[in-house]
Amino acid sequence: MTTWPAKSSLPQTVSPVYFVQSPPNTDVDKISTGSGLSPFGSPVNRQGQVSHYNHDSVAESPSTLRFSGPLRNGYSSLQVHDHGHPIDEDDDDYDEVDGSDEKRGRRTMFYTCLLFTFVLAFTIFCLILWGVSKSFSPIVTLKGMVIESLNVQSGNDASGVLTDMLTLNSTVTMLYKNPGTFFTVHVTSSPFQLSYSQLTLASGQMEKFSQRRKTKRLIETKVIGIQIPLYGGVPALYAQRAKPDRVVLPLNLTFTLLSRAYVLGRLVKTKFYTSIRCSITFHGDKLGKKIDFLKSCSDH
Repeated sequence: MTTWPAKSSLPQTVSPVYFVQSPPNTDVDKISTGSGLSPFGSPVNRQGQVSHYNHDSVAESPSTLRFSGPLRNGYSSLQVHDHGHPIDEDDDDYDEVDGSDEKRGRRTMFYTCLLFTFVLAFTIFCLILWGVSKSFSPIVTLKGMVIESLNVQSGNDASGVLTDMLTLNSTVTMLYKNPGTFFTVHVTSSPFQLSYSQLTLASGQMEKFSQRRKTKRLIETKVIGIQIPLYGGVPALYAQRAKPDRVVLPLNLTFTLLSRAYVLGRLVKTKFYTSIRCSITFHGDKLGKKIDFLKSCSDH
């Protein structure tokens, strides 16, 4: 009897592992972390077990890898962003803006101080000129007065009242001098008034003029009274009809001169007021002769 040896059990074989290679994708870059790929894209071990990728380890990494930019030759650019220390790309721009603002502020402050200094210096200069010009007050000298005619006759005033009427014609001579060394003066005056007590007998207006620096001129002004009603207010003239040579008539001459000096154009100008009062006595026998104002005039 032939005995056949018993069939031994077939050894257990390991089931083969198939690898599926996906075609290369030109749009997305994939990085593998193992030597082999499973059909699900996971690495396998020697026993054919699919190892699971630990996503938590990637989440716990201090830095995150990001891929950006187009693919060139199968490679992609790698950028590392540190979330713990963000990068501010505009810091340099902000520094430049802050620096320009600071320079602009310094420049504005400089020009403001320069303008203030100029205004202050110009103001002080104008005040100095004004103070110096005040010391060059004009000099006014009354040279004399001539009464050419004096006549009293009966008449009627504007309302028809009968009274004595006076007609007087005279000339006042004055010397005006501008001692200023750097400015011209422009002179005007109030009316010249010749009066007896409170009654005005004659008046006249001086013509305005301009006097250059360090010069002088002689000015003549007509002072005239035509048909001035007296109303009995001048008793000294009653004798004029009978004996005009014996008339003694005290008179007062008053006027005010205004001199404007434009030291620095219209910016700096100085005004001089000269008020003059002269007391004279007219004698009938001096008609047509010069009456001196020597020691009889005062200015204030």
